[in-house]
Amino acid sequence: MKPDIKICGLKTPEALERAVRRGASHVGFIFFEKSPRNIEPDIAGRLAEAARGAAKVVAVTVNADNDDLDEIVDLLRPDILQLHGNESPERVLNIKALYGLPVMKALSVRDAADLAKIDPYIGIADRFLLDAKAPAGSELPGGNGVSFDWTILRSLDGSVDYMLSGGLNKDNVAEALAETRASGIDLSSGVESAPGVKDLAMIDAFFDVVNDWSKGPKGV
Repeated sequence: MKPDIKICGLKTPEALERAVRRGASHVGFIFFEKSPRNIEPDIAGRLAEAARGAAKVVAVTVNADNDDLDEIVDLLRPDILQLHGNESPERVLNIKALYGLPVMKALSVRDAADLAKIDPYIGIADRFLLDAKAPAGSELPGGNGVSFDWTILRSLDGSVDYMLSGGLNKDNVAEALAETRASGIDLSSGVESAPGVKDLAMIDAFFDVVNDWSKGPKGV
């Protein structure tokens, strides 16, 4: 089966339109000032209108407070909140209660021991996003273009629903899908010509690979 594909860090109508047209199941907007993919909630809200009904709109935040979340939810009207900071299980429950939206909790992974981070969120987060740990010195929790050893995910309980993220691009996504049982793929820098600049040809090339993989024996 074809996995869910989330194109994250969208900032332009052209990139959004291409992602949706090529079959993105999720489109992500990042609300984190230090990121080159940061976008204002009102602009994201206008862009997202072109995706509604075709892809799920995801608001990506990092340790956002309630005031910021109020503004984002009001202006973007997301389908999903992605929490990419160090939000505790209690904070996740609080956010779900406040906004009545499903939450995808992002967790940083480097080795098998990091998978234990998932346990406290089971039954609380609606889905997980497993991303590579940021390189030393980076202030960005995602979009760093680095990956981790996917073989460690073999030990993950089969009931854990997750999207795989971190350093994915057209050259390694088929391997990632074959190696893991990820029900979804998330990428941002893997379809960029420069940080925060989505490349339409790279989006096309990525979806070409995923579609070919999905048709082959490994995609059945």
